[in-house]
Amino acid sequence: MERVELECFLILAEELHFGRTADRLRLSRARVSQLVQRLERRVGAPLFVRTSRRVALTALGRQLRDDLEPHHRAVEAAVARAAAAARVINGVLHVGFSGPPAGEIVLKAAEALGASHPELGVEICEVPLSDPFGQLRNGEFDVQLSELPVCEKDLGEGPTLLMEERVLVISTAHPLSAGEMVSLEDLAGVPLLTIAGEVPDYRLERQVPTHTPSGRPIGRGPAVTNLQEALMLVAGGKGALLSAAHTATYYTRPGVSYLPFEDADPIGYGLVWRAGDDNGAVRVFARTALEVVRDATASDRRGPVPEPGGV
Repeated sequence: MERVELECFLILAEELHFGRTADRLRLSRARVSQLVQRLERRVGAPLFVRTSRRVALTALGRQLRDDLEPHHRAVEAAVARAAAAARVINGVLHVGFSGPPAGEIVLKAAEALGASHPELGVEICEVPLSDPFGQLRNGEFDVQLSELPVCEKDLGEGPTLLMEERVLVISTAHPLSAGEMVSLEDLAGVPLLTIAGEVPDYRLERQVPTHTPSGRPIGRGPAVTNLQEALMLVAGGKGALLSAAHTATYYTRPGVSYLPFEDADPIGYGLVWRAGDDNGAVRVFARTALEVVRDATASDRRGPVPEPGGV
């Protein structure tokens, strides 16, 4: 039985009038009559007695109404509870982030939510390099701010909130470290550390490309599961690493150089969540994160306010 047939039957059983039933359903009288006739054919007997003056339920119609009404009310109540839960903004929201700049946005958004929605707690944790979507999929994260694009059927993504240039992380003993910049073609001359774990192929190809733009093969170094392990191997001359520019600021260490690319696309970061699971708390966090980014961008454009008499 289709839902529209069920609703039409129950409303007509209550109103006992085709016109009022049509008005409540926002359908034509002819459509209401068609739905009732289709249900009667499905049942195999009349459910209503129709005359020019009145509409009445048959004994079978009364039985069907009495059997259906409790279940219909239960379904409507369940849907209403789900909708209310989606609107409620309370409890604890678990948010993941990839890298310190994304973490700073997440932390500022959490602080802003603490003022605007004190009933909503936010707990944050870094997304593992070796498993970028595992904790989101299994429910440990409700939403995360991480690298785009995300080409996963069960995950949705929001707009880009942050852009970063890419750098080559390489040993100071390697000849490339003597320069000020590198190109993607230079990768043919150094093996890249790969990433062990549950990393999708399209993501791995962006982080650890197999060929330069001209088609020259790029060698492979050891597999790593986290950034600290990767930096140790880079310092030891075991390979190089493609990373975001923030790595040079947050992870400076002896024996490692960070060289900007002259021709690599930047890395974009956006919010990612389970498809269909963007509830009220996730939506308010997304709006707040966007406001945090907009405020920071506006502040950067304004720049510092000079002191009186300053330049």
